[in-house]
Amino acid sequence: MHVVTRSRLVSFWRRHSDAEHPLRVWYRLTSRAQWRHFVQLREAFPAADQVGRLVVFNVGGNKYRLIAFVDYISRIVFIRNVLTHADYLRGGWKDDQWF
Repeated sequence: MHVVTRSRLVSFWRRHSDAEHPLRVWYRLTSRAQWRHFVQLREAFPAADQVGRLVVFNVGGNKYRLIAFVDYISRIVFIRNVLTHADYLRGGWKDDQWF
């Protein structure tokens, strides 16, 4: 899968240094994946959830959430947000046309 854009990950882990390793692992696994549908994605990330048109990944032992749109046909993963668990629970990420 082609991940757009890695810079969101880097920006997040610069503010939350303990997120760097799990986000790098997520990026590496996702970049190497060839998912054709959500079931295959769940094989790699069993805790991922489909929320509307978005996929929510638990990262760093449930401490962070990575929210992305996955285009299985084009094999592109668009990172929308990387949030702390507390920010995710506030729900503001849902207020977007992607959802």
